[in-house]
Amino acid sequence: AISCLSFSPLFFQWSLIGFVFFCSASVFGVSAESMQCSIDSKGNSVPTILLLLQERLYSQGGLKAEGIFRINPENSQEEHVRDQLNRGIVPDNIDVHCLAGLIKAWFRELPSGVLDGLSPEQVLQCNTEEDSVELVQQLKPTEAALLNWAVDLMADVVEEEESNKMNARNIAMVFAPNMTQMSDPLTALMHAVQVMNLLKTLIMKTLREREETATGGYSPISSHSCDGPTDEEFDSQQEMDTSCELRGPTSDYDNALYSNYS
Repeated sequence: AISCLSFSPLFFQWSLIGFVFFCSASVFGVSAESMQCSIDSKGNSVPTILLLLQERLYSQGGLKAEGIFRINPENSQEEHVRDQLNRGIVPDNIDVHCLAGLIKAWFRELPSGVLDGLSPEQVLQCNTEEDSVELVQQLKPTEAALLNWAVDLMADVVEEEESNKMNARNIAMVFAPNMTQMSDPLTALMHAVQVMNLLKTLIMKTLREREETATGGYSPISSHSCDGPTDEEFDSQQEMDTSCELRGPTSDYDNALYSNYS
């Protein structure tokens, strides 16, 4: 049974002083249904560990960190933090790139990917925002909640693009391989490109809706179809590639995806 808690600022204040949460024996590689869940600010029921990692990421300025979710942390630090999390402890002073890497790892190591309920053929045929919305409505409630949470997180990242150099295409690209699981590497890479387009469309939709809510009317942010990158996005991607080479290591899988997309 899923144990759910209501999201509250006080709950996260506890986490900042080493709040010990109760979950399954392991944080990673287990189903969301087997973990303690909390309700986020958007009404999504997601594992509490994700909300704890998200809160730390935000409070430590991770959204403004250049290359966030693109630059990987040192393996030694991530292994130490993973061990602490599996003991039910959220340690202090976790590097923001480690926090981001752990969020991606949590999705990547699920017994089945969040988007595995959608066939590659269905994702391939997604060409518009309307197609994307209709497609994700086919997901089961647990997977739909996880996807909604992840898309909101990615939209938060894009809103700080000026600082972190991560636009919608960048963040969708690094998240895509973590949302599905396929045994064949080549097929997985090809499908990840299609998933990237789907995520990018959902991110742009979320950003437009936020703008419309803030302005009370039409937003200048246009709806993007699942097409290739614009010239502006390509230029931004070139800057991102150079930046990440200078500032830190990246995942081989992420780099392979970038090459495959190009």
